[in-house]
Amino acid sequence: MGLFDDDFYSTKVSRRQLRRSSDSAQRWQGNNRRNGWSTLQISLVSSILSAVVAVLLFSLITGLPSASNRAGANGNAAALGEGDPFDRISTAAAKVAPAVVSILNHSELSDDPKQAALGSGVIYKKDKGKAYIITNTHVISGADNLEVVTSDGDSRKATVIGQDSINDIAVLEVDDKGINSVIDLGDSKKLRPGETVIAVGNPLGLGGTLTSGIVSYTSRLIPISLSQDGVYDWEQEVIQTDAAINEGNSGGALVDLNGRLIGINTMKIADTGVEGLGFAIPVNEVMKTVDDLMLYGKVVRPYLGVYSLDLNNPYAEMTEEQRTDLKLPSHVTEGIIVLEAHGPAKDAGLKLNDVITQLDKQPISSTLELRRYMYENKKIGEDMEITFYRDGKPQTVTVKLADKPSEAELDAEAEEK
Repeated sequence: MGLFDDDFYSTKVSRRQLRRSSDSAQRWQGNNRRNGWSTLQISLVSSILSAVVAVLLFSLITGLPSASNRAGANGNAAALGEGDPFDRISTAAAKVAPAVVSILNHSELSDDPKQAALGSGVIYKKDKGKAYIITNTHVISGADNLEVVTSDGDSRKATVIGQDSINDIAVLEVDDKGINSVIDLGDSKKLRPGETVIAVGNPLGLGGTLTSGIVSYTSRLIPISLSQDGVYDWEQEVIQTDAAINEGNSGGALVDLNGRLIGINTMKIADTGVEGLGFAIPVNEVMKTVDDLMLYGKVVRPYLGVYSLDLNNPYAEMTEEQRTDLKLPSHVTEGIIVLEAHGPAKDAGLKLNDVITQLDKQPISSTLELRRYMYENKKIGEDMEITFYRDGKPQTVTVKLADKPSEAELDAEAEEK
């Protein structure tokens, strides 16, 4: 039975058609003999031409390159990342796993590993007998005793080279004896939505755990509350992925199918009905922070020196009485209230209850915007014009931005007061 039932597509041929075809064939063969071409020659030429035309039409329709182009310079299709994606996941995981470590943050109350805070880290560099590990600042927060466990189970003590709470990145140092693997760095700017990625880390103390997923979003801004008081102080650029990230994965590697580091796993959204929302800091941003930490032990940023409160803070709404005390004009509804002034801000004359509304004539409505403007547009030693209201009247001062003092220097200044 034919594939189709109508006569046009039928595989059956009537006897009349057969006789007509036979008579035509005899006349054609007679003419062919007179022309000097055999049936075999005609068939051969027709077959070759048909094959060439078919290949050209297929290439034009599908847009696929020729086999020689796919193979690449060395004739190996895998050179361009082709092949079974599951095999590529296994290959990438085997390459990356030795460069990912577990981090135990022992409290001062107990040295029992079961009581230690858990996290992950990535070995990114070896130099002069030392190995250097990238992790999250929140993984090592309040550390008295940091222990690093390599993929082969070897344990060693780690020291902190530097850490940055704003970008949530820290660098640790350990003895490199027995460490043979360093992770390859990728380029997070080249990521595409839908690209397969692998998360490697130490979730819930299960070191060496692998999970895979896709890149859901390449560059998302997530608001961060540095003091955990519900007020957003910064916006972190992150890669969003649906690869499973759990407690203890923080500081671990997010890698592509070539085994290259594209991000440092940092957080997830855990709530009822929420799945597949994990986040990693892009490696390009991570390395900017790491370079500063290796050079200076901190990230070098301009420092103004104000402790502030947002005028329209939803978690600490102002009463009518408090607003009256500020004597603000009715049209001033956004700005930053100075609670304390130190360093450059104090030297410029800023004081309690001044309300900052502009930096270099740019409107500023929150502490988050103040930080973003300074960190993205200003450098240490540069001047910055500040517009503020004091007792209801607008004023302007120029501040010379400085390097932020160490925590010890800030504590000493507080004690002097």
